[in-house]
Amino acid sequence: MSANTGIHVRDCEPGDLPAVQTIYAHAVCTGLASFEEVPPSLEEIARRYRAITGAGFPFLVAESGGRVLGYAYASEFRTRSAYRYTCENSVYVAEDAMRRGIGRALMVELIRRCEARGLKQMLAVIGDSGNEASIGLHRALGFEHVGTLRDVGFKFGRWVDVVIMQRRLGGADSSSR
Repeated sequence: MSANTGIHVRDCEPGDLPAVQTIYAHAVCTGLASFEEVPPSLEEIARRYRAITGAGFPFLVAESGGRVLGYAYASEFRTRSAYRYTCENSVYVAEDAMRRGIGRALMVELIRRCEARGLKQMLAVIGDSGNEASIGLHRALGFEHVGTLRDVGFKFGRWVDVVIMQRRLGGADSSSR
């Protein structure tokens, strides 16, 4: 439980997936953080959850008062073996729970778990260069802006950028093995 916030971050369980699907569906339908245009079904969310956790990556939820308010997970950045020490993160917070420290609490624990797993780099692939909430959250947690892919997505009738941010994990440097 985070001090004075009442937020509890824990492993996601199958029973949490309807809330995860609801949070993500809202993000898909109203925002540019995801480039999906049609919200995936609960069955598809469950398939993704099994793939992520089956590969040994953390999938977390934040709850307060028994309600799931957000979720975060890490996943493979790319499937080729040379990328095995690099992961990509995803974090989503319910619309009515934003700006309460939930994203930060999720990301702090996600980073800790990925470091414990021996991962060396975490990437954030952020939809929309105007997504100041996500960019600011990642910057506050030590991520550096490493690039912007201009106009690579088309959603809601406009071209959208992708911002790439990167954070070293566990004191990694270019000579770490």
